[in-house]
Amino acid sequence: MSALLVPSSSSPARPSRNGNRNRNGEGNVVLRPITAQTYRAFLASPHGEALGAGFLQCPSWADVKEGWRAQLLGWGPDPEAGELTGVALALLRQLPGTRKYFAYLPEGPVADWGDPGIDGWLTPLLEHLRRTGAFAVRIGPSPAHRRWSAARLKPLTGPGRRLGDVLASEVDPLGTAVAERLRARGWHRCGDDATGDDSHGDGAGSGSGSGSGDAQPRHVFQVPLAGRTTEDLWSGLNQEWRRNVRRARKEGVEVVVGSAADLPEFCRLLALTERRDGFRLGRSLAYYERQYAALNAEEPGRMKLYLARHQGEILAAHTLITVGRRAWYQTGASADHRREVRPSNALQWRMLLDAHALGADVYDMRGVPSTLDPEERAYGLLRWKLGTGGQVVETLGEWERSVGGSANHALHRAFQAYLKRR
Repeated sequence: MSALLVPSSSSPARPSRNGNRNRNGEGNVVLRPITAQTYRAFLASPHGEALGAGFLQCPSWADVKEGWRAQLLGWGPDPEAGELTGVALALLRQLPGTRKYFAYLPEGPVADWGDPGIDGWLTPLLEHLRRTGAFAVRIGPSPAHRRWSAARLKPLTGPGRRLGDVLASEVDPLGTAVAERLRARGWHRCGDDATGDDSHGDGAGSGSGSGSGDAQPRHVFQVPLAGRTTEDLWSGLNQEWRRNVRRARKEGVEVVVGSAADLPEFCRLLALTERRDGFRLGRSLAYYERQYAALNAEEPGRMKLYLARHQGEILAAHTLITVGRRAWYQTGASADHRREVRPSNALQWRMLLDAHALGADVYDMRGVPSTLDPEERAYGLLRWKLGTGGQVVETLGEWERSVGGSANHALHRAFQAYLKRR
């Protein structure tokens, strides 16, 4: 079954009519479950769009996830009337044999992380989830931690080298401040600096809460689009990429936008890619059909499937997701043969151009590994993405904590052990 959107009346313990108010006296913050319509209206508002919500925090993502209940939450002066300052999609997975839940907010909540009064909305959020029956919570704060430009990384590869060995091009002070604030409030970063390399992650994430690492990729690759012309994007590609795009054009590779009917071929190519490149997403055709239907029902064209054809055969297929002023290359798949005609380069160039034409500020190519060792197999993916001239961004990763009390601490430890045995 797909995730169930839970209204306030279905929670085991309901908040008061006035919701959970900020107890610190900093304004009039109320947190309440809200409708999908109210949630989407906030994301489309100037304030909501400025917060840069990812597709994993859209209401439609609740319909993609199976085995989870879901709540749409909002806080602000009057959430039910649409007066909001932040929102969150909380996915709830039940601990077997109990009435307790693990709460997961993938790449969320959608909040102003620069707000010095972070307790004004974070504390009510935790209180609500505890009353709902959650024993622990995992979140994914949106601020970045560090960035490395492609130009900085290219000459600094070498045996055993990793991203952390290279001085970053930029360290985000907001990310540093948010990390300090979370630690001071009892949050623990999932995994360590050597984890989070879900380089082939498709953006779906396991949301496992296993505590062994991030469910979403810690390091992502982004190509800035704001203020750039198509000529700027072309000149930003390295010589190899430009040569490959030209080669694909010369060989007659045709790039088109497919439909749901093409998802079976996409999944067939994805299975080939997994075997060839040595990774396993574990996503079925039914999963991608559900995702395609849910995201496009929320907003037509939100998820697109791009196909590269050569001599009438589909050689590669990539998915693109757009929300507001952001675009993501989610998952890519390609055949084992005729790779010399460079279908994947042709697809990415077309997707970059389309994201730019849609007004996106950034084109996110999702996860990359942290290795800079050319001898490691995973480095090939990073090398390929570096050719676009973008930058590696280290996110703050995911953070987790129990919601208080010895019983919830014990359940949290039991849940971690249970997931490690699965």
